[in-house]
Amino acid sequence: MAKPIEVNDKTFDEVVLKASIPVLVDFWAPWCAPCRMVAPIVEDLAQEYDGRLTVAKLNTDENPNVAMRYGIRSIPTLLVFKGGKPVDQIIGFRPKVEMKKKMDLVLL
Repeated sequence: MAKPIEVNDKTFDEVVLKASIPVLVDFWAPWCAPCRMVAPIVEDLAQEYDGRLTVAKLNTDENPNVAMRYGIRSIPTLLVFKGGKPVDQIIGFRPKVEMKKKMDLVLL
């Protein structure tokens, strides 16, 4: 069963930017209530898109460098990377069906 991968400032470039398939990165923090609401959806997406999409989580409190590099100002923010570049983003809590539509477009 696929689960989101934890990434940090040190592993981000290797896991996300050099990935051979698109990567959805969930920028979150433990104190963030909307982040906790998004977490089960992110876990579902990791399972549903296993093999076609890598799902990663980055704790912005512990890893501020990557969050700053991509201008993450509010959390949760989900960025979709394809070919090492951010191609889409979701800011705040969104329903699963909306997130799936975005993932499907990226995977076309």
